[in-house]
Amino acid sequence: MTPAYPPAHGLLDGKVALVTAAAGAGIGYATARRCAEEGAVVVVSDRHERRLAEAAATLTELTGVKPLAVPCDVTSEAQVLALFDAAVEAYGRLDVVVNNAGLGGTAALADMTDEQWHAVLDVTLNGTMRCTRAALRHMIPRGRGVIVNNASVVGWRAQKGQSHYAAAKAGVMALTRCSALEAAEHGVRVNAVAPSLAMHPFLAKVTSEELLAELEAREAFGRSAEPWEVANVIVFLASDYSSYMTGEIVSVSSQHP
Repeated sequence: MTPAYPPAHGLLDGKVALVTAAAGAGIGYATARRCAEEGAVVVVSDRHERRLAEAAATLTELTGVKPLAVPCDVTSEAQVLALFDAAVEAYGRLDVVVNNAGLGGTAALADMTDEQWHAVLDVTLNGTMRCTRAALRHMIPRGRGVIVNNASVVGWRAQKGQSHYAAAKAGVMALTRCSALEAAEHGVRVNAVAPSLAMHPFLAKVTSEELLAELEAREAFGRSAEPWEVANVIVFLASDYSSYMTGEIVSVSSQHP
């Protein structure tokens, strides 16, 4: 049984939080909503402009505050820089950056094309790098800030057809640890979550019912996570409650071997 949606506790009061890939109904949107509910001023981005506008409108209805919505394709350095500049110009600073943008897919390595490999790596790993780099350039001079990356348990655990995605997410984990050490002396923290299975409409479109059933059967609760259950952990990592944590990869999973 899915637990009740938890009330807010003001964990991000007064913070300015940017969330990438926040359109749709996945972890990014759930994170943007939870950040807003926890008191943050939210900046949302996505490469899908129409869906981004719809997400911003829904957030406005739910929270009563209109978020700044900036279209951004994280494979473009120019667009990433424009996103961060727009956020800082609007609010003067960034306290939290959540790098959620990622691209999946299923393909056996023997059949995979270079184009498939590069597409997943460029969005999932390179995009996270570009946004982390941009965030650090804003946060380091201020001597504070928090970055939370979205990794995956497949960065640790093998799964057929996921060589490109797993390699990208393992890269996100390594990027998180190394950048955290570089940022620590400047008062900036970098952590990541590693979800196992969070159900949302896009995942259902690109994954077979048979595979989803198999993955759910591996979970101790016998169900996938709700996107907001992952978002809650992201909010914790973004908040002062995790002030001693950096370079950590937090598994958001009930999966057993």
